[in-house]
Amino acid sequence: MPMNSTHTTNRRGQFGVTLIELMVVVAIIAIISAFAYPSYQRYVIKAKRTVAHNTLLQIADRQQQFFMDNKRYTADLTDLGFPADPHVVDDDGNSTVAGDAQAVYSLSLSNVTATTWTVTAAPLNGQLSRDTYCGSLSVTHAGTKGKTGASDNCW
Repeated sequence: MPMNSTHTTNRRGQFGVTLIELMVVVAIIAIISAFAYPSYQRYVIKAKRTVAHNTLLQIADRQQQFFMDNKRYTADLTDLGFPADPHVVDDDGNSTVAGDAQAVYSLSLSNVTATTWTVTAAPLNGQLSRDTYCGSLSVTHAGTKGKTGASDNCW
C-alpha cells in the first residue's frame, strides 16, 4: 500500500514556546527582581554615604593642619582650600552647587571655637529621601562620629 503524503499528520520540526512556559519565565524574573532591586538600592545609598565619610575625614585632616599652622580652628571651609562654604559634593566626591540635581551632601562647620569644631554632612536631593537610616553624619575635633538617624551601621 503506497503511502500518501497528504495523510501524514506527523508534526516533527515544529518549535516554539507555549504561553505557560513564557509566563513561568516572566514569574521567575519578577521574583528575582523583587529581591535584587532593593539590594542594589541599598548598595547605591551606601556608596553615596561613603562620599560623605571621605569628605568629612578630609575636612577633619585639613582642620588639624590649619590648627597646627594657626593655633586655632577655622569656621570657614574656604580657609581649608574648599571652593565654597558650605561645601557641596556630588556622588563622585566632586565639588558642585546645592541646586545641582547630582548633589548628594552639603558639608558645613559648626560649634567652632579656638579649640573645638564639628563638621556635618547633610544629605541632599535623592539621598535625603533614601538614606533615612543614617540622616546627617558628623565628626568633631575629638574624632567623635555621629549621625541623626536611628541606624547604628552608618560609619
